[in-house]
Amino acid sequence: MSIGKFNIVDTTLREGEQFAESDFSSEDKVEIAQALNAFGVEYIEVTSPIVSPRSRYDCERLASLGLKSRIAAHVRCREADITEALDCGVTAINMFMASSPLLRGHSHGRDASEIVKRVIDVASWVRSVAPDIELRFSCEDAFRTPVAELLEIYRPLSATGLFNRFGVADTVSIATPMVVMERVGQIANVVGTDIEFHGHNDTGCAIANAHAALMAGATHIDTCVLGIGERNGITALEGLVACLYVMDADMMRAKYDLHVLSSLVDLVARKAGVEIPFNQCIVGSAAFTHKAGIHAKAVLANPKAYEVLDPADFGRDRNVMVAHRLAGWNGLHRRAEALGIDLSPESLKQVTSVMKGMADERALTMRELDQLLVTAAAAV
Repeated sequence: MSIGKFNIVDTTLREGEQFAESDFSSEDKVEIAQALNAFGVEYIEVTSPIVSPRSRYDCERLASLGLKSRIAAHVRCREADITEALDCGVTAINMFMASSPLLRGHSHGRDASEIVKRVIDVASWVRSVAPDIELRFSCEDAFRTPVAELLEIYRPLSATGLFNRFGVADTVSIATPMVVMERVGQIANVVGTDIEFHGHNDTGCAIANAHAALMAGATHIDTCVLGIGERNGITALEGLVACLYVMDADMMRAKYDLHVLSSLVDLVARKAGVEIPFNQCIVGSAAFTHKAGIHAKAVLANPKAYEVLDPADFGRDRNVMVAHRLAGWNGLHRRAEALGIDLSPESLKQVTSVMKGMADERALTMRELDQLLVTAAAAV
C-alpha cells in the first residue's frame, strides 16, 4: 500500500516534557523547536500555557520564532485554556477530552452526548474569537472507548464543520496494528476531515500502530524524538521516518531533511539527559553495522543485500566489522585494500584463520588485525 498525504505532529515539547527524565529549559525548547523545524516537521505541539507561568512564557516565545512548523497548543476543552494559548500566538489548538468510561469516571464525568455538547459549545466559541485557527479535537483513551460511543461523539462533531481534524489517541497502549487499522478506518468513514493518531508505546507497538493508522486513512501522526513521553513514551520520530522511508524513500527525501535527523536526536538526548539506545532506528550506534561474515561479504558487494535504509541519506556511515571470529576473508580483503595491501586469496585465508584463532581467545582490535595484514604482506 502507498502512503497518502500525511503530516508529522512532533510533540517532544509537550508529551516529551512528560518524560520522567526531561526538564527542558526555555533555551532548550527554542533549540529543539528550531531543530525540529530544520528537519521539517509540519507541527510542533507544546504544553498548554495555562500549566505554569514558564509554560506560558515558553509557548509565547516559541510562537514568536517565525518557524515554518505550525505551533500547536495541547489544551483541555476549556475557554480559559484556549484563551491563554491564543494570547500566546499559536497557530493551532489541539483540544482533548477523555472518552473511555474509565477515564470519564475519574475526570469530567460526562457521557457521550454531554461530551458532544461541551465540545461544540467550546469549538463554536473558538470560531467566534479566532475563526481562522486550526482546530483539532481528540478523544483521549479512544481505544478503551466502545466504538459505538466513539462514533456517537465523532459523527455529530463532524457534522458541525467546526473542526479541521479529529484525533484518535491510544493513551495507554492497549491497541495493536490490526485494531488501529479497523478503528481508524471506522472513524474515517464517518468524519469528513483529517485524522490524527497518537499512540503510546507501553506494549512496544507504537511505530507499527502509527503505520497502521496511516494505512487506514490517518493524515497526521504524533511523534516524539527518541519516543520519549509519559511512561514508555509514544511513536519515535526516527522510527516512523525509517518505516516510511522503506515505503517511499524519494518522498521522504523530498519531504524532510533527513541529514539533520541524527543531530536532532543528539540534541534531544543531551537536553533530556539520556543515552541514545544502541539499537535505535537510524541513529543508534549499531545502525548500519554489519558483523557476520556472510553479511559482510554481501554488503561489500551490494549494500542493499542487507540494508533497506541507505545510511548516506541520513548522513551516517556504514560499518563493516572484520576484527572478530565471525569475519570471513572477503571482509579482510576489503580491509587490506583500504590499507593499500595486495594479498592473494590464499594469503587472506591464512590471515583469517590466524585472526579467528586469536579472536576465539579474546576480543581483537583493528590495530591488531592491521598488523596481521601488514605482516602477511611483508612475508610475500
